[in-house]
Amino acid sequence: MKKYILGLAMSALCFTALNAANHEIKMQNKTADGTMTFDPIYLKANVGDTVTFKAVTKGHDAESVLVPDGAKPFKGKINEEITYTLEKEGVYVYLCTPHKAMNMTGIIQVGNAVNKAAAEAKINELDSKAATNKGRLKKYAAQIK
Repeated sequence: MKKYILGLAMSALCFTALNAANHEIKMQNKTADGTMTFDPIYLKANVGDTVTFKAVTKGHDAESVLVPDGAKPFKGKINEEITYTLEKEGVYVYLCTPHKAMNMTGIIQVGNAVNKAAAEAKINELDSKAATNKGRLKKYAAQIK
């Protein structure tokens, strides 16, 4: 019986890994959403998916400022691509450190928004401290369900 259960668990893990998607988020100076922005700003993903942050234009990085409980934070280097595996359900909020004041921020929702209140508080804090592009992150936060 134990071998059967172990086999089912391993099959489920393999199935999840095979069905995991890789999402690309571009770090750019300008998009339809304005200056200094991630594209997309909001991403809906599944547990096990990966996200690759690509520096389309120079001078950007990606760093998490809020992750669900038990998730590892991430921090990329300026001008370098970073790939991160979304291992926990919840909302991830991230920013570009050199352009934090310009509200270069983004949101990834993985499954259910189990930490929605904490995410909304962080989003309100980031948006209130931004020198430019105020309201942009809050607009995208409305998609969190």
